[in-house]
Amino acid sequence: MRLKDKVILVTASTRGIGLAIVKKCAVEGAKVYMAARDMDRAQEIANTLNGVKCVYNDATKPETFTSMVEDVVRDAGRIDVLVNNFGTSNPGKDLDFANTDPQVFLDTVNLNLRSVFMSSQAAAKHMANNGGSIINISSVGGLVPDISQVAYGTSKAAINYLTKLIAVQEAKHHIRCNAVLPGMTATEAVENHLSDDFRNLFLRHIPLGRMGQPEEIAEAVCYFASDASAYTTGQILTVSGGFGLGTPVYGDLVKKAIRR
Repeated sequence: MRLKDKVILVTASTRGIGLAIVKKCAVEGAKVYMAARDMDRAQEIANTLNGVKCVYNDATKPETFTSMVEDVVRDAGRIDVLVNNFGTSNPGKDLDFANTDPQVFLDTVNLNLRSVFMSSQAAAKHMANNGGSIINISSVGGLVPDISQVAYGTSKAAINYLTKLIAVQEAKHHIRCNAVLPGMTATEAVENHLSDDFRNLFLRHIPLGRMGQPEEIAEAVCYFASDASAYTTGQILTVSGGFGLGTPVYGDLVKKAIRR
């Protein structure tokens, strides 16, 4: 019960990593609010979990980043932890630098950044009295340049830097801010949109040799949400099986390496 009685708000929480975070926080004793656009789906999930409620958030409607926080504070009296899990990209349009339409780039960066900035700003106003923890779900794509998704990668890199800025500037209010950077994770979206060939190619470059599980990302979030990380802020934690640690030709060399 590491999160007993903490009030936690999680965005984009009806599937994948977001849902795993909701479930983990609930099991650890938190009072969890699922921020979602599809309220029917969110309520259906909440009905199966102890201590879980729903608030409305539509990332395309900026005002809902503030209103969802206000709804939580109105109902629970405070907010202790904000998990900014929302993030989006359209792989069919978010291409490489030369071929991505400027408006697609700007819209993607705007949407992903404002989801973190606006919700964090709204939550911090209510955390200022008693402190709190803001956790941003970023991506290893914000650390390691890819051959496509220029907008997504840029937005995640900006979120990593924004995480550090919030950590430094809100420390005076005892508000911590950290980021969790998943690598390839076995979510429904990955299963549905990535071919087996691409997954196998990517896995060659992961030293642990497998995709992560949403529950493993949730464990990292739980640490940053708990008092165990009370002296930890401004950290960019990759949960990626070691992706990016090895030489750039790791995937080509690993099969040739001498085994003990």
